[in-house]
Amino acid sequence: MRIVSAHEGVIPISSPMSNAFIDFSTMDCSVLALVSDVIVEGRPLVGYGFNSNGRYSAGEILRRRILPRLLDAPPESLLDANHMLSPGKAWDVMMRNEKPGGHGERSVAVGVVDMALHDLAAKIAGVPLYRWISDHYGDGSPEDSVFVYAAGGYYAPGKTLQQLQDEMKAFLDAGYEVVKMKIGGASPAEDLRRIEAVIEVLDGDGSRLAVDVNGRFDLPTALEYGRALDPYNLFWYEEVGDPLDYGLNATLAEHYRNPIATGENLFSLPDARNLIRYGGLRPDRDYLQFDPALSYGLVEYCRIQDMLKQHGWSSRRCIPHGGHQFSLHIAAALKLGGNESYPGEFQPTGGFADDTVVSGSRVKLNDLPGIGFEGKANFYRVLRDLHR
Repeated sequence: MRIVSAHEGVIPISSPMSNAFIDFSTMDCSVLALVSDVIVEGRPLVGYGFNSNGRYSAGEILRRRILPRLLDAPPESLLDANHMLSPGKAWDVMMRNEKPGGHGERSVAVGVVDMALHDLAAKIAGVPLYRWISDHYGDGSPEDSVFVYAAGGYYAPGKTLQQLQDEMKAFLDAGYEVVKMKIGGASPAEDLRRIEAVIEVLDGDGSRLAVDVNGRFDLPTALEYGRALDPYNLFWYEEVGDPLDYGLNATLAEHYRNPIATGENLFSLPDARNLIRYGGLRPDRDYLQFDPALSYGLVEYCRIQDMLKQHGWSSRRCIPHGGHQFSLHIAAALKLGGNESYPGEFQPTGGFADDTVVSGSRVKLNDLPGIGFEGKANFYRVLRDLHR
């Protein structure tokens, strides 16, 4: 088995909405097709990948460093002992001659290829990715459904409280029981009005609402909001300060009794380990949001999981950022606490397969081979056009 060709592109996932830190008016995304020489029903098997929202396309790194190394490698260097594609060995090839540190956009580029490699490996095996992951990295007994929450509640020009409530009602009608909204982009008084409007839709139950600051607050503001949020007993208070400000997180954890969530902008094992060592997080209540698609892919994510276990953390405390099909498979295979979901944003990459049904805030996995992008029609057309 060998990879015959790689086809990389960039697509827009732009939107007029914003969070507390950025707007998404120019957001784009790298997409990738890896064509193999394995023929099924007269066509070569192709692995597909893309990067999660919130980070821009990484095409320059893909074209100049990562993909040439992969394509120039001897085919046998990418195979395991059974002569099957090994994403782990391919990861080592892609990272050859890369110095430690500097995990920003390089980790995104490697994550795109890692996703495509895992999609291809599962397709070659003829199984859905969650079963392949469970057999290779897990305990061989994946879960058949995953908890999901609906992420939304962005700021948008002219968006009213009624529109915010209608958005959340639509999530509930779609089968979600937990929802998330953005805060930190308005005054504290306005944000509290927005929070209370959403809790009203949730029948007064603040434990079904998560709020996300997107790293905007300094320590005094983080503590001020924390005091105001405390009575609502929220599902979590997310990414309150800069992702590398472990001291802020540790101080907040000393003063805020309810769950904190963070980690989506940490892109490597060393950064994740530093968060656990110095971030003051509490394994009995807090959540970790490392996104496999942004943090060097599943190969690195499995290393992070091993580190967490060594520090006494359960995989159930992990709910990845991104709201995409790749992390949905990972959540089922590695028995994570759940997965984010974007019911209507970041198209065409956001969301799951077209026939996905959310019931009781859970999603069942389908049996399409690989990740199953072929079941997401609008996105699959984009991916297919890369190599046709």
